[in-house]
Amino acid sequence: MQIKLNQMGRTDQIAQLFKDAFTASEGVEEGALIHDLARDLLTSTQDEDIRVFVSEDGGTLCGCAIFTRLRFAGDARSAFLLSPMAVATSRQSQGVGQKLLTYALDALKAEGVDIAVTYGDPNFYGRVGFEPVSTDTVPSPQPLNMPEGWIAQSLSDAPLTPLVGPSVCVPGLNRPDIW
Repeated sequence: MQIKLNQMGRTDQIAQLFKDAFTASEGVEEGALIHDLARDLLTSTQDEDIRVFVSEDGGTLCGCAIFTRLRFAGDARSAFLLSPMAVATSRQSQGVGQKLLTYALDALKAEGVDIAVTYGDPNFYGRVGFEPVSTDTVPSPQPLNMPEGWIAQSLSDAPLTPLVGPSVCVPGLNRPDIW
């Protein structure tokens, strides 16, 4: 399995991975929603504000994690938001997601990113260092439907201290229906 930072020319393949994975786990409507979200992020986000990490095996896409910049009005620290992330259904429960995220977080840290944030299952993401945070510590760009899923981690040697908001995500994620 090979993991790399890559998005060029793979929009359709990546969007289909998200559609298939989310349709299998959450249903047709969610699969379509996340397909459209991934496509929008890949085609409309400025290059400096997006990092797309893919996992491949023999040229077949196994997983993808999309990170986009998250800005805080009163804070100079660099933060990126993981959303969405998927692993092909045939490759789930094989460690692909954890390996993909470990690689991605190490790459972001090497780039000088201070904080990684996501909105997901604390049990899964906790395996790679994410911990629950409140919106007082990390202000969310939209109201959260499930605040227990708001999780983050410091990618620097400094502990995660409260970020000074409000926060602003990339336009593709600035949609109340996905929060």
